Amino acid sequence: MRYVLKIAYDGTNYAGWQRQANALSVQEALETAIESALGCVVKTMASGRTDAGVHAAGQICQFDAECSVPPEKMPDCLNRFLPSDVRVIDGWAGAEDFDCNRNAKRKTYCYSLYVSQREMPLKERFSVRVETAPTLQKLRTAAKLLEGEHDYKAFCASGSSVKTTVRTVYEVRVEERESLGGRDLLVFVTGNGFLYNMVRTMVGELLDLASAKRTQESLLEAFSTGKRELLGKTMPAKGLTLMQVEYDSDWGKGQR
Repeated sequence: MRYVLKIAYDGTNYAGWQRQANALSVQEALETAIESALGCVVKTMASGRTDAGVHAAGQICQFDAECSVPPEKMPDCLNRFLPSDVRVIDGWAGAEDFDCNRNAKRKTYCYSLYVSQREMPLKERFSVRVETAPTLQKLRTAAKLLEGEHDYKAFCASGSSVKTTVRTVYEVRVEERESLGGRDLLVFVTGNGFLYNMVRTMVGELLDLASAKRTQESLLEAFSTGKRELLGKTMPAKGLTLMQVEYDSDWGKGQR
């Protein structure tokens, strides 16, 4: 049976999703739990790799196994063996040819910022502090410049081996919430796929565009030339969370 899982994790203590030789990954933690719970060694696949320190609220992964545990009972079965910062929150049976990575159509990430002169201990684990930030209107205007189908090579960290750096970003949405001690800013980015460090670089560029530190012309030049130096800084990993992965309706429970 092909088991499909929706998992959430606090990525603070992990070297990302993918197994690493010398560091603990979310994939390793999950596969170890599966071996302990089911007594079999499996290889899991995820909808995409999250980097070290990045979190997930709706990562989709899969594995094949022949066992008596119903898919809907798999969360409770595995959570007993998982560390407290990783949880399976849903489970279902996938079609034999379902591929949670290749069949993903849209992914949504959220980058969390808070505006404050001083660090707020209750926010620091999942959000990034900025001392000042542009108005919501300026951020939303700048966000539109980052949408569309473009070559996002300039937004990709070195070392990536992807075949193409062209991606479609369907929406960059900025929300503002009042909170104790200041403003919270949430940047939601939805696209058909993302490059290594792409969303984190987009948020850095968004702040610079909205602050007039960079211009629409410099952004267009970055798109056309792929020069990383034309963009803003790459924001820290801890502010980023994979929120949702969407599939065609033909996959039934592929979107939960």
